[in-house]
Amino acid sequence: MPLLELDNVTIRFGGLTALEGVSFSAEQGDILALIGPNGAGKSTLFNLVTGIYAPSAGQIRFRQAPLTGSPPHGIAARGIARTFQNIRLFGGQSVLANVLTGAHTRGHWGLTGALLPFLPAVRREERQLLEQAHRCLEVVDLDAKAHEPATSLSYGEQRRLEIARALALSPTLLLLDEPAAGMHPQEKQTLLEMIREIRASGVTVLLVEHDMRFVMGISDRIVVLDHGVRIAEGTPAEVRADPLVIEAYLGTGGNHHA
Repeated sequence: MPLLELDNVTIRFGGLTALEGVSFSAEQGDILALIGPNGAGKSTLFNLVTGIYAPSAGQIRFRQAPLTGSPPHGIAARGIARTFQNIRLFGGQSVLANVLTGAHTRGHWGLTGALLPFLPAVRREERQLLEQAHRCLEVVDLDAKAHEPATSLSYGEQRRLEIARALALSPTLLLLDEPAAGMHPQEKQTLLEMIREIRASGVTVLLVEHDMRFVMGISDRIVVLDHGVRIAEGTPAEVRADPLVIEAYLGTGGNHHA
């Protein structure tokens, strides 16, 4: 059974159609990449899946249940987490505190816990959230820097911290928006291994990425968008050889970035 299904999804902004009739699915345990020339609709699709936008037509389903109409926090609570193209960390807080902000959204006590922190149940939950936050930092190899300010991290480390914060939501589906952007080759290799480790832990990954070598090296399947339309889908080898994909990339003045 597919974990995530897009069925004939269309979204219009005034007279502009950003996505038209897009259908694909992500199976449990997939690493599925979404690629396409600039302006193809990739980030718009992420915003649809996470409830920031609502489709003009079509259906999005998660575990066979409709996502359409659910608010972003409701979608996150159902097991979908994401990172953003532009890093969105709390710079004035520690690395650990950044991850705890993600973990706390899954907690049960909320404002009551803040007002009554001495309650045994609240203290027990705080311990559990702290342990979870440290585990997430271990996955991205940042636990040794847990108490350092987030601003002290390198660019590549800040990208990994964003992933740790998303993992603190305990997602079943993790959406990564250009996770390798701005990283040097060694950082990209480290990131690739981390994403594989995340998948091995049972999390399905949907990623948008510009770096084709990275995409081809990590993806089980690739969906290609061009001008808001799905033009190809398949394994990396199938997509690499698809004439429509070659044309879409060469048709942007030889620009081979997705």
